[in-house]
Amino acid sequence: MNSKRPLILISNDDGYHSNGIRTLVSFLSDFAEIVVCAPEAGRSGFSCAFSVVDYLLLKKRNNIPNCEVWSCSGTPVDCVKLALDRILVDRKPDLILGGINHGDNSSVNNHYSGTMGIAYEGCMKYIPSIAFSSCDYDPNADLSYLRDYVRLIVKKVLADGLPKGVCLNVNFPKVEKFAGLKVCRMGWGSWTREVEACKHPRGFDYYWMTGHYRNDEPDATDNDQWALAHGYVTVTPSKIDVTDYEVLDKMKSWESL
Repeated sequence: MNSKRPLILISNDDGYHSNGIRTLVSFLSDFAEIVVCAPEAGRSGFSCAFSVVDYLLLKKRNNIPNCEVWSCSGTPVDCVKLALDRILVDRKPDLILGGINHGDNSSVNNHYSGTMGIAYEGCMKYIPSIAFSSCDYDPNADLSYLRDYVRLIVKKVLADGLPKGVCLNVNFPKVEKFAGLKVCRMGWGSWTREVEACKHPRGFDYYWMTGHYRNDEPDATDNDQWALAHGYVTVTPSKIDVTDYEVLDKMKSWESL
């Protein structure tokens, strides 16, 4: 295999068999060596969770052409950890990708997303990382029209890298034609009515986590929610360091209390 080809590790939170991950591989396999390690089933909403009480299974698969595929019984972050430690033993990926996710990971969804968990884990390993998500929730949606932007962003990051502690959250609106690309901040929003109570036929109560998203700054025009609503592909740089340095400086006075 040509050692000059960049090595890209791909995972997701929809499962190794998903349409989104197969599509992402097809976009990149002509110029990169691809290794896939993804959950054996859906793991949406797992964020940066990893397994500490259960053992993990790793299985070789053969369901996606032009790449090496593994499935893991754990979370998306487990997949990245296992891939780096057990599959790519003496090789460091040039890039780690999450996705393509079937669902919007803009705004505060960033914090819940297993797709973003992949990017954060890669970032914490000092490897340039990107999460790709589509606002089309149909698991069988045709995502081929995302190709040009995915390739553009991947090649840009491979060429220029990313700052230490920064990964990218990329979201695609569900539109017939993109208005362009916007590099923008994360919008503020809230999930409301998040729990649906149900009655089991055997008499006990059980609950589904559901929810309705509310845009908490509907008049803002500089965030990912506005850009997606107006047909733009959004790129939001996201940081590992969550320290609020402005508040930190103000709180220094506490040290003299």
